[in-house]
Amino acid sequence: MSFFRNQFANVVEWEEFREDMIFYKWKNNEIKRGSKLIIRPGQDAIFFNNGKIEGIFQDEGEYDIESQIVPFLSTLKGFKFGFNSGMRVEVLFVNTKEFNVKWGTRNAINIPSLGFPGGMPIRANGTFNFKVNDYIALIDKIVGVRNQYLVEDVRIRITAILDQLLMKWITREGKDMFNLQSNSFEISKGIKEDLDMQILGDGLTVTGFNVMSFNYPKEIQDMITKNASHGMIGNIDRYQQVSMTDGMASGKMSGGGAASDMAGMMMGMNMANQMMNNMNPGKQNEPTAPKNEQSEQPKSSDQERPNFCPNCGTKTGEGNFCSNCGHKLK
Repeated sequence: MSFFRNQFANVVEWEEFREDMIFYKWKNNEIKRGSKLIIRPGQDAIFFNNGKIEGIFQDEGEYDIESQIVPFLSTLKGFKFGFNSGMRVEVLFVNTKEFNVKWGTRNAINIPSLGFPGGMPIRANGTFNFKVNDYIALIDKIVGVRNQYLVEDVRIRITAILDQLLMKWITREGKDMFNLQSNSFEISKGIKEDLDMQILGDGLTVTGFNVMSFNYPKEIQDMITKNASHGMIGNIDRYQQVSMTDGMASGKMSGGGAASDMAGMMMGMNMANQMMNNMNPGKQNEPTAPKNEQSEQPKSSDQERPNFCPNCGTKTGEGNFCSNCGHKLK
């Protein structure tokens, strides 16, 4: 008799479990007497009948359905297995983990921007996280028409509306189009809230959304890089000094030999002068000292009279005329 009693027994479990599968619906039509339920780590088992949840079991392990499961089902507590009859109830296995999905814009998004009549073409990429949070909504909206649901199904649904949400939050409150990365946290937060509202009715929730990078056209990216490098230079004089030093050290400065040495000497003198000015900044603004009044006075006659006559070369005396030729000496 024991053989006939157990010949209809079956095992209710998630067969061929996949990490990218959100739920799996057990496909047998009815559960026989003596059947076992197996719940593995990261799974919940939901018994439901005609779209109504009878019971949710979350602890991993192996259970006898007749003695350990049926007594806890809401409307089937009094159910008794007959010799040849089974219990007609469906079992849904749900993957309880949080899924992490990569996303990226398939085409460039033309964001309205001044100076770009057709909009600035921008691409973006990142990740989002989601999980199942409402079993009733999940059964009502998805499980009723599908036997399984994959992460790829959710990714396709989210990326279909992601372009519009990116445009909405990038253009919100006039953000700097050339420095979107600095606003990525605010943009990500807004998109997460909108996406959560989109899939909430299906029993899912978005637990995280992240924009990893914004990608500009090459010409725009080159301009941003050049502008950033100019900002890093700051003092153009210092930039020239550093550039000259690097050129001399690497041997790439044009005009080697004496020309390079001369450039190095000039650079050293200029740097020394600047260092002195920096060390004594007050002296640059000090008024020029008045010249000695005596230096402004005309020179004495002795200093002006030559020692030899410019006409004949005779040594002069104290007179104002040459004693030899009579040439006037002053």
